[in-house]
Amino acid sequence: MSRKPGSKQLILEFFLHNIGKVLESKDIQKASGGAVEWARRVRELRNEDGYQILSHKDRASLKPNQYIMETFERVPAFTRGISKETRAWVLERNGYTCQMCGVAAGDPDPFGGNRTVRLMIGHIIDKSKGGEDTPYNLRAVCTNCNEGLQNKSLPKPDRIHLLAQIRRATIQDQEAVLNWLLQKFNLETKK
Repeated sequence: MSRKPGSKQLILEFFLHNIGKVLESKDIQKASGGAVEWARRVRELRNEDGYQILSHKDRASLKPNQYIMETFERVPAFTRGISKETRAWVLERNGYTCQMCGVAAGDPDPFGGNRTVRLMIGHIIDKSKGGEDTPYNLRAVCTNCNEGLQNKSLPKPDRIHLLAQIRRATIQDQEAVLNWLLQKFNLETKK
């Protein structure tokens, strides 16, 4: 008896059958079999499995809730290495409470009707930014905070602050910002 593919595999197959096409989030969720955490699976495909799935944060021509996979090629990705013991230790250390908004496991989900709060392990410094899977870089977070539904993220920097930070960066980092902007806005550099 063969196993039914999971939502992550269904999403990957959908992207692979639609290389180069702009896909809407509602269609991705439908292709996932209606998975509630379809966006998390997309992030896993991108961040952990190395698939080059772009969103409006990567391409100015894409609107929010639009994604595109332009190539089959994968980039080197990182792997998660959090043991069950470490997960249990972090949850216990954090009192089975979200360290961002304060809800506890089993509380009524403020965004989920009659669902209850579920906790997961989140990184303080994200793995994609060099954070490690050590207990001191991990914390308990609810699914709402992990998905950004609580809007607890830092405010966006104003232009003056952002430019000041770029000016303070090394030449290599400034060039990386420039290259990212050129790619995002589909522009060419003038030498």
